[in-house]
Amino acid sequence: MGRSRRTLPEELLLLALDPTTGTTAQPQSLDLGLAGAQLVELALAGRIAPDGDRIAVVMPRPTGDPTLDSALELLRRRGSPVRAVHWIGGPRLGLRQTYLSHLERCGMVHAVAGQMCGVLPTTRYQATDTAISREIRGRLDSAIRTGVPPDPRTAALAALAHAVGLGKHLYPGNEGRSSRSRLRDLIRHDPMGGLVAHAVMDVQNGVAQPRRAQAPGGRQSPVRGTESAGVPLQAMPPQPMQSRRGSMARAVAH
Repeated sequence: MGRSRRTLPEELLLLALDPTTGTTAQPQSLDLGLAGAQLVELALAGRIAPDGDRIAVVMPRPTGDPTLDSALELLRRRGSPVRAVHWIGGPRLGLRQTYLSHLERCGMVHAVAGQMCGVLPTTRYQATDTAISREIRGRLDSAIRTGVPPDPRTAALAALAHAVGLGKHLYPGNEGRSSRSRLRDLIRHDPMGGLVAHAVMDVQNGVAQPRRAQAPGGRQSPVRGTESAGVPLQAMPPQPMQSRRGSMARAVAH
């Protein structure tokens, strides 16, 4: 993978970078979004593919991007498809800083040292070429304004931006409400981006169960392994062994 094309994690981070403060918007959820963006980028490169709500490695050959290849190798070591929500919700501390350092090495941002309250050292990041950030933002603006279905990369970027809460950063206030709504709607234009974006939102909402499929008539079908009311199987209190044995004994006796 050459450096002529920016990866989705890089673009998502540049979108989140505030040009005035040098800090990133939505820092708590951005790590999740970056992990999701890695999955989409690997899918676009033909290395992984969705398998239901899981992610399967279909080509373990490295991409040439060290950060992506590290994620690909971790997925390969799993040996079997992994649920997107479990992958994204795994330990991802420091992923934002990893990509900031990566962008600095690539010359897309530069670090500015400073102090907080005159004592605590801080580091802020400024884009070295604002035209790059404007081009990324312009693709989203165009998709929102024209209503023309965007390419898969832009659709996935929009889905991830919505998932991590960048909508209110990109299109603030009441005047940005319709743009935020259309940003959310772009999620439907890329299946992989939609899968990953929903997984990011599920992790933030504390949802660990697979998303339920839509049944005919608009009703949601219960996930396999759950009761018809949609309560996760593991959320139910386990029946005591003694009680189960007693029930079996009564059944045999009858």
